[in-house]
Amino acid sequence: MKAKLTSKMTWVQIIGVLLFCLVAVFLTAHDDSLYTKPIFQVTRVQNGKVTKMSDEFHNTDYYHQQTLYGHITNGKHAGEALTIQNSFSNSGAMDHEYKPNQKLFIILHTKPKLHATVKDLKRDVPIVLLLALAVSLLMIVLKVHGVTVIGSIAINTLLFWGAVKLDHSNNGAAVIPIFSILAVIFCFITLFLVMGWNKKMLVTLSAVLSATALTVLLTLLVFGVTHERGMYYESMQYVTQLPKPLFLAEVLIGVLGAVMDEATDIVASLATLKQERPELSKMQIFTSGRQIGKSIMGPLINVLFFIFMAETLPMTLLYLKNGNTWHYSFSMNMSLGMTSSLISGIGIVLTVILSSLFAGLCIKGDER
Repeated sequence: MKAKLTSKMTWVQIIGVLLFCLVAVFLTAHDDSLYTKPIFQVTRVQNGKVTKMSDEFHNTDYYHQQTLYGHITNGKHAGEALTIQNSFSNSGAMDHEYKPNQKLFIILHTKPKLHATVKDLKRDVPIVLLLALAVSLLMIVLKVHGVTVIGSIAINTLLFWGAVKLDHSNNGAAVIPIFSILAVIFCFITLFLVMGWNKKMLVTLSAVLSATALTVLLTLLVFGVTHERGMYYESMQYVTQLPKPLFLAEVLIGVLGAVMDEATDIVASLATLKQERPELSKMQIFTSGRQIGKSIMGPLINVLFFIFMAETLPMTLLYLKNGNTWHYSFSMNMSLGMTSSLISGIGIVLTVILSSLFAGLCIKGDER
């Protein structure tokens, strides 16, 4: 009977997830009226001339002309038919091939007659689908606790948006103070919502903030001693403010996310261990924390390395395809990512020590 009930609940959950995702996708696919920018729906595509292009490095690409037929779906010109010319390449580096039933953001021109140029593809449907799947899985796996996780993500997103707006309004004059305060607020809100107000939360908060601050201080010390040789801030393309403070702010937020995850695992595990075996000494708790840290430290450092380096791979390949040396391509694209992963690795190592130390000193046998 219990097995049947469990199986029934599983099917109910699966059907609920599918319905939730379908409703979310349907509503997003018909939300054009919510946008102030004009949206064009492609109903038919006619492909035209194809041109072969090559450069001095023997890179070959093909450029295609296409005519898009469709109509505007929102605004005062809703329902009006339009024909838009578009060109795209096989590489798709700077352009897109558009297909029927896709929706595009366009720029309308009224003189001498109504016509338009494509600005970008409307991508909210796949984003909402992924968001709906993530929310559904969190609710199924974590149940009521999933609400606090989702809430912390939503609050942190709003805080991050506010910090970016504040930094933009100050033209980057106070980027380090702004994101340092943001990091503390991030940490407090996330740990409070996920762990609650208890000693474990305070121990984790202390370890995370201490490890992050110490990592940033060590980074600044190394930068000062080496005079930042090998740091190619010019690779931060399109930055309109001083790149070094912006890079440090990026590292600060990246280190915070890594060490928060690690510190939470270590402190929670040690609190459970101390509760089950209250006779363990502080040194034994510290040693156990180091053992736990060793098991998760390697995979976590590798994950961060892959994240930092993967985003630089397309531009690195583009540099190499255009005749640049490996050294120059690496320096201009991957050097900052490599530096960020090394700094995060230092923070992860420090977190193991500090989390184990604080847990051994503060957590008692009756701590829950």
